[in-house]
Amino acid sequence: EVLHFSSGQIEKHFPDGRKEITFPDQTVKNLLPDGQEESIFPDGTIVRVQRDGSKLIEFNNGQRELHTAQFKRREYPDGAVKTVYANGHQETKYRSGRIRVKDKEGNVLMDTEL
Repeated sequence: EVLHFSSGQIEKHFPDGRKEITFPDQTVKNLLPDGQEESIFPDGTIVRVQRDGSKLIEFNNGQRELHTAQFKRREYPDGAVKTVYANGHQETKYRSGRIRVKDKEGNVLMDTEL
């Protein structure tokens, strides 16, 4: 079944329960029967939402970001990984092996330089 709305939105409903929604800006959202969602934005960014609420964002510049109830983590193309925990603490791991930890105010608690 295909539904066309006056706003330009198009919804496709598939027999297996999937839904594909195309918005006027050409963003495409796929809704799966098990509760997962995937949104593909015109700039190439992809957002996947799992049943548990965690979210994986893949940016068109190669960066990836994972959001959970406990933390948000961004992975950079150069190998660096920055994690911000629910309590505000930040941990950055660099490709070199260096690790920097900051408290929620941004004060450095630990910095290992190799």
